[in-house]
Amino acid sequence: MTEALDEGPFYHGTKAELNVGDHLTAGFRSNYRPEIVMNHIYFTALRDGAGLAAELAAGEGAPRVYVVEPTGDFENDPNVTDKKFPGNPTRSYRSREPLRIVGEVTDWTRLTPEALQTWRDRLAAIRLDDRAEIIN
Repeated sequence: MTEALDEGPFYHGTKAELNVGDHLTAGFRSNYRPEIVMNHIYFTALRDGAGLAAELAAGEGAPRVYVVEPTGDFENDPNVTDKKFPGNPTRSYRSREPLRIVGEVTDWTRLTPEALQTWRDRLAAIRLDDRAEIIN
């Protein structure tokens, strides 16, 4: 990478309970297609976008939004930027290198139960659609 794509700050949403200094890494199952093991770790420069990801993440824990710092090169997330939102207005990125936890934010906008159910219904439809693709 020769030029920074975004200055951040960057966020990652999850249900995992993590500490400052911990690292998030690729190699885990997708929250959206659990049969896929991800080659990248995903993050965003939008706090509430990370909140949405946290709300939808697999697992039983409370949704959490962490401030993260990429430890290596990263690129625009082709799952949203190239396919759905040219120009990356979602400020979504991915990296093969770990993300370091540098803090946690608690003031992100939570979804209403109705909005959360709408998102879960959309994800269920994606899981049933054999044509839906995650670029890994």
